Amino acid sequence: MPFLTSDGMTELETSKTLKLDSYDIHYHELGSGDPILFLHSYGPGSTGWLTFHKILGSFSQNYRCIVMDLANYGGTGPIEYNEPVHSVHARVAKTLLDTLEIDQITLIGNSVGATTSMVFALENPDRVKKLIIGGCHASTGGDPYVIANYPSEGLRVTQATFANPTDEALLWYLKVHLDNPDLITDELFDYVKSSLNQHPEYQEAQRKSYSVPHSNLSELANIKIPTLIIHGRFDRMVTVEQGLTIMGYLSQCSRLVVLNNCGHWPPFEQPDLYTRYAMDFLKEG
Repeated sequence: MPFLTSDGMTELETSKTLKLDSYDIHYHELGSGDPILFLHSYGPGSTGWLTFHKILGSFSQNYRCIVMDLANYGGTGPIEYNEPVHSVHARVAKTLLDTLEIDQITLIGNSVGATTSMVFALENPDRVKKLIIGGCHASTGGDPYVIANYPSEGLRVTQATFANPTDEALLWYLKVHLDNPDLITDELFDYVKSSLNQHPEYQEAQRKSYSVPHSNLSELANIKIPTLIIHGRFDRMVTVEQGLTIMGYLSQCSRLVVLNNCGHWPPFEQPDLYTRYAMDFLKEG
């Protein structure tokens, strides 16, 4: 069984599915205490478990960890839409939390999960205690890059891989997203490929959908929730300047932490450092 938590929990034994009339919501649940909802990274074959499994052993010792697959990822779907995609993900998250009868939540998101976390906070300000985000834009459709090129290298590779997911494309996608090539194992490659191909009906729903661009920049000052940004220094998908941009707009952002030797998946690539900074932030009053 691949990708265990640090205390030996498996993807299968923590897996749960909420079956709705029109689609399923897949999530993992482990630990007890104040609830945290984890929202994962963008990209072919991505899942909540893949993004966060390395840090869940530590977090589940003190918190109730709920790790949700976003719409048309992992086991959540099929969902067709014609609106900003992060609003779709936020609505799926709200449906899950309502069903679990969780009124207030801390959100930990990376990449698309981080932008979704900000959208959720804008739409449900009274339900979010804290935000830990990174590797993201503030807006659906991306925000202006002042220095770096846009579309970024990571976005170009990811979109090309979704369009034509050959083995060569998947391997290049992983090489662009992870700074440490030693982490690109056969196990990781097989997991991403299997996850991408597991639900062709989700991929079909995604192909029929359109994410309407929407800028959140002017709205970010309305988020009055304590926030921590954790960003990889060598993120080739969303450059560090985007973390600086978001910090500038969020009035309650306490700090931006930049992890060296790290790409687009900080919880996967630098789990010990990610856990240390996140835990310290969560313990703050």
